[in-house]
Amino acid sequence: MSESILIVDDERGIRETLRAVLEDEDFVVDTVASGEECLKAVERKAYGCFLLDVWLPGIDGLETLKQMRAAGVDAAVVMISGHGNIETAVRATKLGAFDFIEKPLSIEKTVLTVRNALRQQELERVNAELAAELNQEFEMIGESVAMRALRKQIAVVAPTDGRVLIYGESGTGKELVARTLHLQSRRAGAPFVEVNSAAIPEELIESELFGHVKGAFTGAMAAKKGKFELADGATLFLDEVADMSARVQAKVLRVLEEQRFEPVGSNASVRVDVRVIAATNKRLDTEIEQGNFRADLFYRLNVIPFEIPPLRERLEDVPALVEYFNLRFSSAYGKKPKSIEAEAIEALQNYSWPGNIRELKNTIERVVIMQARNKVTAADLPVLGGEEPPAASFRFPSFKEATDAYHREFIQRKLAEVEGNVSRAAELMGVDRSHLYRRMKSLGIQGRGER
Repeated sequence: MSESILIVDDERGIRETLRAVLEDEDFVVDTVASGEECLKAVERKAYGCFLLDVWLPGIDGLETLKQMRAAGVDAAVVMISGHGNIETAVRATKLGAFDFIEKPLSIEKTVLTVRNALRQQELERVNAELAAELNQEFEMIGESVAMRALRKQIAVVAPTDGRVLIYGESGTGKELVARTLHLQSRRAGAPFVEVNSAAIPEELIESELFGHVKGAFTGAMAAKKGKFELADGATLFLDEVADMSARVQAKVLRVLEEQRFEPVGSNASVRVDVRVIAATNKRLDTEIEQGNFRADLFYRLNVIPFEIPPLRERLEDVPALVEYFNLRFSSAYGKKPKSIEAEAIEALQNYSWPGNIRELKNTIERVVIMQARNKVTAADLPVLGGEEPPAASFRFPSFKEATDAYHREFIQRKLAEVEGNVSRAAELMGVDRSHLYRRMKSLGIQGRGER
């Protein structure tokens, strides 16, 4: 569908010329002769771009633009004038105009300006959507006492530049807390730069953090900026900080003290302004006692400690987390959200979740992908953690019911593998198609296309 454009000019010749040119460019074009008519037009129709003359009878173009913005019209506006000056252009820009062009109009320039204005408007829309998705992806779910306290602590600490050290078991969401701190900080418009100290080989970690100059070591074919330099004016997240070597710990300590460092192979200092947030799943006091971590670095990092509770200590948040992941993965895979029954939620709450939220997330993703039926019962849940299924899942009064539960999950998984094709599923299982149909019917499993 072509973008709609409204031309607002009191000169009929200009209106008709611009209409003809823009319609040839496949735009839908309307025209009006005054600011008052423009304000009435925006009540009836949404436009992608306005070509708005500054000098109009009645209310002028700048006042028209001001009233449009006050009314919530956020479309691109290009101001046009035969008597332009710097003061007028500045006022138009402050009111949110995209550009300012002077008469006599260059047709080529006008068309190009309109296209650029619409492209900019689309980029801003996409960026806003991505930002909204980003905020949703990093949303902190749960209303337990622990989560409410954590959110309150983040709200207090985020606007400052205080260093934060986040403690928590693997999978509890340490990176999520770090990102939330960044998003609520004064550095939110700058990058969130992250380094996983445990994932980078020892021989490369210095280069990764501090960068290097060309020829600093074998394979250094060009100079490279390190994470500290990339995070200048931004936030640097040092994940698994306890896994840093003693040499790297010493260099990180110096950066924190002096806010400067030398890239590998260089004698020139680079000065930076970096907020550091660190995280670890180890007890640093124990690491210090064992000689694995520097006490002075610990005190530099541990300005504001955060403790992330494991999921087993806030099981009341499991239903909200399950629903969040259910909706998220259903949307991602183009599926209808599952109806997860109360008994299934109870089973999930009865599990200790050694892998914490990461394990729960993976479990619900698996259910969304593999479960053929929309309704999810406790018997439909996968075996958790390689252990026996949760107690609530197998509270069956008879061997038959336990066997039926196993057969139901087995058949549903085979159907999911072949996208619901019963004939192919029967071939995979080595049974007759009619036998499989009868068994599905007795277990309440619907085939593809059935209701």
